[in-house]
Amino acid sequence: MDPIYVTGHQNPDTDSIVAAIAYASLRNALGDREYEAACLGRVSDETQVVLNHFGFQPPTLITNVYTQVKDLDYDTPPILSAAVTEERAWNILREQKGISAVPVANEDGTLYGMLSREDVAGYSMELTNACILEEVPLFNVLSVIEGKVLNDVGEYTDTIAGEVIIAMPESRTSSLFPGKNTIAICGNQPELIRSALEMNVNCLILCRTELDKEFYDIPTTTCIISTPYDAYRTSRLIFQSTPIGRICRTEELTCFHLEDRVDEVKELVLKHRESCYPILDANEKVVGVLTRYHLLRPRRKRVVLVDHNEAAQSVPGLEEAEIVEIIDHHRVADIQTSNPIFVRNEPVGSTNTIIAGMFQDKGLIPSEKLAGLIAAAILSDTVMFKSPTCTIRDIRTAERMARYANISLNELGKIIFSASFEGKTIKELLFTDYKEFHIAGHDLAVAQITCVDSSSILERKEEFLKEMRLVAEKKQVAMVILMLTDVLLEGSQILYVGDDEIISQAFHATPKDNSVFLPQVMSRKKQIIPSLSALWG
Repeated sequence: MDPIYVTGHQNPDTDSIVAAIAYASLRNALGDREYEAACLGRVSDETQVVLNHFGFQPPTLITNVYTQVKDLDYDTPPILSAAVTEERAWNILREQKGISAVPVANEDGTLYGMLSREDVAGYSMELTNACILEEVPLFNVLSVIEGKVLNDVGEYTDTIAGEVIIAMPESRTSSLFPGKNTIAICGNQPELIRSALEMNVNCLILCRTELDKEFYDIPTTTCIISTPYDAYRTSRLIFQSTPIGRICRTEELTCFHLEDRVDEVKELVLKHRESCYPILDANEKVVGVLTRYHLLRPRRKRVVLVDHNEAAQSVPGLEEAEIVEIIDHHRVADIQTSNPIFVRNEPVGSTNTIIAGMFQDKGLIPSEKLAGLIAAAILSDTVMFKSPTCTIRDIRTAERMARYANISLNELGKIIFSASFEGKTIKELLFTDYKEFHIAGHDLAVAQITCVDSSSILERKEEFLKEMRLVAEKKQVAMVILMLTDVLLEGSQILYVGDDEIISQAFHATPKDNSVFLPQVMSRKKQIIPSLSALWG
């Protein structure tokens, strides 16, 4: 069963990562085993510290939820070796309902070619009309006619080739075997058998008869084979001993990979007239075949959005996916769905506060470690309950989770906000918690770094501003803001790139050198964005 990805926003913070883990755990505990926690980017140092502390691994990293070839119910017919006989391949093609072609692979599983019913039929007609069997392995011939070799001719070749002739009693010997390069088919006809052996034809096939003892003494290089089939059927079957590697199409093949996007595949399929297309995995090995029918109703990936409901912050390809649920504590944004879904959006300081309540609603208690993880996420998102987004419910929930986990919230807060920023590049720090917004025709980005001592970070102010200017140019945004939220000072030092007047009017402050301290400002969601929204209408 395909997983349902539970994913937070891009550039995930601790609340986003833990919400994905916690909600997937809740649904799986209720018996919905297909839920899988996922993340859209690198886990921050703070989050990693929290995960390590409680013994959790980061969620599965996904880069997109576009509908891909691997999401299609493609066919998986037998993948044939190039050495397989035409007879075997034809029987397989007949057995595969709705499949007109099968892949042919090399020994390592990579694609050799594609074999269609038309390929087999066309080759058989040409070969049969010519009555000439091109060189084929002896064991191929033995396989299709269920034959066995009757004599030991020493150094006889491992292959058979020549003009195929059915020896008839009334035929003249002189015209029957034009040369050694002949495959003679006959029954219990002693004179014809003798003539064939004396002439050293390439191969003598005896139909429904055994070789008399007198013929074993004739010196010959002819390969003698017996078969339980009559002459007519033998003459037909022998032409089906050709390895399919000679028949299948090997050039100008259009292939698709499991990771290819379906919308791009459709465009290519429309340009070609093939009935079947081979599908390859990441190692270029054949895994199946694709037809136009499979493109009609692709399986869309299913996702649960936690800690966000804005397309710009979500996983690429969301428009092609099926959104199953939304669990969030932010403003309602622009997410649209094709069907009614379950949405739980509440005005609290952390998404994990909501999810902890959902555990309670279902009569479940998180495990000790998960409870500790949830408590850490609430502390992180509410900045140890100092954020204006924090509610009494956040505090009570965190306290309850701390009791379940037998931990101290104060000690846990020190662990969270003492995560080292040393050794990080300016770019890594800037994108630790970075989000983009579109407000009344204005595009901007707001990043946030929460710490217990902002002074050391401010020593790198000019480096931050330089990187922020590059971001503004690359992202084509009018303003980039960095919040250095100091837990102890209970405020945020604002670094910005953009119009000074906007900062001055939005926050009623006097900026200097692209910086200003905003006391009691701890929340991007509830203080920074609303102030800018009010300014721009």
